[in-house]
Amino acid sequence: MSTLKPRKQPTQPRAVETVACILEAAAQILEAQGFEAFNTNAVAERAGVSIGSLYQYFPGKDALLIALMQREKERFRDDANAALAQPDGRAALRHLISAAVRQQLDRAELARLLDLEEEKPETRRALDGESGFSELIRRVLEMPGLPPQADIAHAADDIGQLIRALTDAAGLRGDNDAAALEKRLCAAVFGYLGAAQM
Repeated sequence: MSTLKPRKQPTQPRAVETVACILEAAAQILEAQGFEAFNTNAVAERAGVSIGSLYQYFPGKDALLIALMQREKERFRDDANAALAQPDGRAALRHLISAAVRQQLDRAELARLLDLEEEKPETRRALDGESGFSELIRRVLEMPGLPPQADIAHAADDIGQLIRALTDAAGLRGDNDAAALEKRLCAAVFGYLGAAQM
Protein backbone atom coordinates (compact mmCIF):
# COMPACT_ATOMS: atom_id res chain seq x y z
CA MET A 1 0.00 0.00 0.00
CA SER A 2 2.91 2.39 0.65
CA THR A 3 3.66 2.48 -3.10
CA LEU A 4 0.29 4.17 -3.62
CA LYS A 5 1.20 7.21 -1.54
CA PRO A 6 3.51 10.06 -2.58
CA ARG A 7 6.95 9.95 -0.96
CA LYS A 8 6.84 13.55 0.22
CA GLN A 9 4.82 16.71 -0.21
CA PRO A 10 6.54 19.62 -1.94
CA THR A 11 6.92 22.76 0.14
CA GLN A 12 9.20 25.07 -1.85
CA PRO A 13 7.59 26.92 -4.81
CA ARG A 14 9.90 25.25 -7.33
CA ALA A 15 9.10 21.78 -5.96
CA VAL A 16 5.36 22.56 -6.02
CA GLU A 17 5.72 23.58 -9.66
CA THR A 18 7.68 20.41 -10.47
CA VAL A 19 4.99 18.19 -8.94
CA ALA A 20 2.27 20.13 -10.79
CA CYS A 21 4.15 19.58 -14.08
CA ILE A 22 4.53 15.86 -13.34
CA LEU A 23 0.82 15.47 -12.57
CA GLU A 24 -0.22 17.38 -15.68
CA ALA A 25 2.13 15.25 -17.79
CA ALA A 26 0.53 12.14 -16.28
CA ALA A 27 -2.93 13.49 -17.15
CA GLN A 28 -1.89 14.25 -20.75
CA ILE A 29 -0.43 10.78 -21.29
CA LEU A 30 -3.57 9.13 -19.94
CA GLU A 31 -5.78 11.30 -22.14
CA ALA A 32 -3.76 10.77 -25.31
CA GLN A 33 -2.61 7.17 -24.97
CA GLY A 34 -4.43 5.50 -22.08
CA PHE A 35 -3.09 3.15 -19.44
CA GLU A 36 -0.98 1.17 -21.93
CA ALA A 37 1.45 4.08 -22.39
CA PHE A 38 1.28 5.28 -18.79
CA ASN A 39 4.57 4.71 -16.96
CA THR A 40 6.99 6.78 -14.91
CA ASN A 41 9.57 7.14 -17.70
CA ALA A 42 6.98 8.51 -20.14
CA VAL A 43 5.63 10.90 -17.51
CA ALA A 44 9.10 12.18 -16.56
CA GLU A 45 9.99 12.72 -20.21
CA ARG A 46 6.76 14.59 -20.94
CA ALA A 47 7.14 16.70 -17.79
CA GLY A 48 10.73 17.56 -18.71
CA VAL A 49 12.17 16.22 -15.46
CA SER A 50 14.59 13.44 -14.69
CA ILE A 51 13.24 10.10 -13.55
CA GLY A 52 15.11 10.71 -10.28
CA SER A 53 13.16 13.93 -9.74
CA LEU A 54 9.89 12.09 -10.32
CA TYR A 55 10.89 9.35 -7.87
CA GLN A 56 11.64 11.98 -5.22
CA TYR A 57 7.88 12.51 -5.01
CA PHE A 58 6.26 9.36 -6.40
CA PRO A 59 7.46 5.78 -5.80
CA GLY A 60 5.72 4.57 -8.96
CA LYS A 61 2.87 5.01 -11.41
CA ASP A 62 0.24 3.90 -8.89
CA ALA A 63 1.20 6.75 -6.57
CA LEU A 64 1.05 9.10 -9.55
CA LEU A 65 -2.49 7.93 -10.30
CA ILE A 66 -3.61 8.45 -6.71
CA ALA A 67 -2.10 11.95 -6.65
CA LEU A 68 -3.78 12.76 -9.96
CA MET A 69 -7.15 11.58 -8.62
CA GLN A 70 -6.66 13.70 -5.52
CA ARG A 71 -5.82 16.73 -7.69
CA GLU A 72 -9.00 16.24 -9.71
CA LYS A 73 -11.09 15.76 -6.54
CA GLU A 74 -9.68 18.97 -5.06
CA ARG A 75 -10.48 20.89 -8.23
CA PHE A 76 -14.02 19.56 -8.19
CA ARG A 77 -14.40 20.35 -4.47
CA ASP A 78 -13.29 23.96 -5.04
CA ASP A 79 -15.73 24.37 -7.94
CA ALA A 80 -18.60 22.63 -6.13
CA ASN A 81 -18.12 24.59 -2.88
CA ALA A 82 -18.90 27.80 -4.77
CA ALA A 83 -22.51 26.56 -4.72
CA LEU A 84 -22.77 27.88 -1.17
CA ALA A 85 -22.30 31.44 -2.45
CA GLN A 86 -25.42 31.19 -4.62
CA PRO A 87 -28.51 33.20 -3.59
CA ASP A 88 -30.80 30.22 -2.92
CA GLY A 89 -30.98 26.45 -2.86
CA ARG A 90 -32.18 26.10 -6.45
CA ALA A 91 -29.30 28.14 -7.85
CA ALA A 92 -26.88 26.33 -5.55
CA LEU A 93 -28.10 22.93 -6.69
CA ARG A 94 -27.81 23.97 -10.34
CA HIS A 95 -24.25 25.16 -9.69
CA LEU A 96 -23.42 21.84 -8.03
CA ILE A 97 -24.82 19.93 -11.01
CA SER A 98 -22.88 22.14 -13.45
CA ALA A 99 -19.69 21.53 -11.47
CA ALA A 100 -20.23 17.76 -11.67
CA VAL A 101 -20.78 17.98 -15.42
CA ARG A 102 -17.66 20.12 -15.88
CA GLN A 103 -15.63 17.63 -13.86
CA GLN A 104 -16.83 14.75 -16.04
CA LEU A 105 -16.82 16.35 -19.49
CA ASP A 106 -14.17 19.09 -19.58
CA ARG A 107 -11.47 16.40 -19.75
CA ALA A 108 -13.78 13.51 -20.51
CA GLU A 109 -11.22 10.82 -21.33
CA LEU A 110 -9.17 11.60 -18.23
CA ALA A 111 -12.31 11.52 -16.04
CA ARG A 112 -13.43 8.23 -17.62
CA LEU A 113 -10.08 6.53 -17.03
CA LEU A 114 -9.81 7.81 -13.46
CA ASP A 115 -13.37 6.62 -12.76
CA LEU A 116 -12.40 3.12 -13.93
CA GLU A 117 -9.28 3.15 -11.77
CA GLU A 118 -11.24 4.38 -8.75
CA GLU A 119 -13.39 1.24 -8.86
CA LYS A 120 -10.42 -0.86 -7.72
CA PRO A 121 -10.62 -1.58 -3.96
CA GLU A 122 -6.93 -0.79 -3.36
CA THR A 123 -7.37 2.58 -5.07
CA ARG A 124 -10.42 3.42 -2.98
CA ARG A 125 -8.51 2.58 0.20
CA ALA A 126 -5.57 4.75 -0.84
CA LEU A 127 -7.66 7.83 -1.55
CA ASP A 128 -7.87 9.98 1.54
CA GLY A 129 -11.19 9.80 3.38
CA GLU A 130 -14.57 11.08 2.33
CA SER A 131 -14.95 13.68 -0.39
CA GLY A 132 -17.37 15.79 1.68
CA PHE A 133 -19.81 15.80 -1.25
CA SER A 134 -22.80 14.58 0.79
CA GLU A 135 -22.13 17.20 3.45
CA LEU A 136 -21.99 19.92 0.80
CA ILE A 137 -25.30 18.72 -0.66
CA ARG A 138 -26.83 18.66 2.83
CA ARG A 139 -25.83 22.30 3.32
CA VAL A 140 -27.32 23.20 -0.07
CA LEU A 141 -30.59 21.42 0.84
CA GLU A 142 -30.83 23.60 3.95
CA MET A 143 -30.76 26.77 1.86
CA PRO A 144 -34.05 28.60 1.18
CA GLY A 145 -35.99 27.83 -1.99
CA LEU A 146 -36.01 24.03 -1.87
CA PRO A 147 -38.73 21.78 -0.41
CA PRO A 148 -37.89 20.49 3.08
CA GLN A 149 -36.86 16.83 3.20
CA ALA A 150 -38.02 14.36 5.87
CA ASP A 151 -34.47 13.03 6.28
CA ILE A 152 -31.98 15.55 4.95
CA ALA A 153 -28.94 13.27 5.45
CA HIS A 154 -30.52 10.48 3.38
CA ALA A 155 -31.67 12.96 0.76
CA ALA A 156 -28.16 14.40 0.46
CA ASP A 157 -26.66 10.93 0.10
CA ASP A 158 -29.26 9.89 -2.48
CA ILE A 159 -28.69 13.04 -4.54
CA GLY A 160 -24.94 12.54 -4.40
CA GLN A 161 -25.38 8.98 -5.67
CA LEU A 162 -27.73 10.16 -8.44
CA ILE A 163 -25.25 12.79 -9.63
CA ARG A 164 -22.32 10.36 -9.53
CA ALA A 165 -24.21 7.58 -11.29
CA LEU A 166 -25.51 9.76 -14.12
CA THR A 167 -22.24 11.62 -14.71
CA ASP A 168 -20.14 8.44 -14.56
CA ALA A 169 -22.53 6.69 -16.96
CA ALA A 170 -22.29 9.62 -19.37
CA GLY A 171 -18.51 9.46 -19.19
CA LEU A 172 -18.41 5.72 -19.84
CA ARG A 173 -20.71 6.15 -22.85
CA GLY A 174 -18.54 8.92 -24.22
CA ASP A 175 -21.27 11.58 -24.03
CA ASN A 176 -19.97 15.07 -24.69
CA ASP A 177 -23.16 17.15 -24.62
CA ALA A 178 -22.84 19.06 -21.34
CA ALA A 179 -26.15 20.91 -21.71
CA ALA A 180 -28.09 17.67 -22.26
CA LEU A 181 -26.39 16.00 -19.29
CA GLU A 182 -27.15 18.99 -17.06
CA LYS A 183 -30.79 18.86 -18.15
CA ARG A 184 -31.05 15.15 -17.28
CA LEU A 185 -29.35 15.69 -13.94
CA CYS A 186 -31.65 18.60 -13.06
CA ALA A 187 -34.71 16.52 -13.97
CA ALA A 188 -33.51 13.66 -11.77
CA VAL A 189 -32.39 15.75 -8.79
CA PHE A 190 -35.23 18.26 -8.71
CA GLY A 191 -37.68 15.44 -9.37
CA TYR A 192 -36.29 13.50 -6.40
CA LEU A 193 -36.74 16.57 -4.21
CA GLY A 194 -40.29 17.14 -5.42
CA ALA A 195 -39.31 20.57 -6.72
CA ALA A 196 -40.29 22.12 -10.03
CA GLN A 197 -37.17 23.00 -12.01
CA MET A 198 -38.21 26.56 -12.76
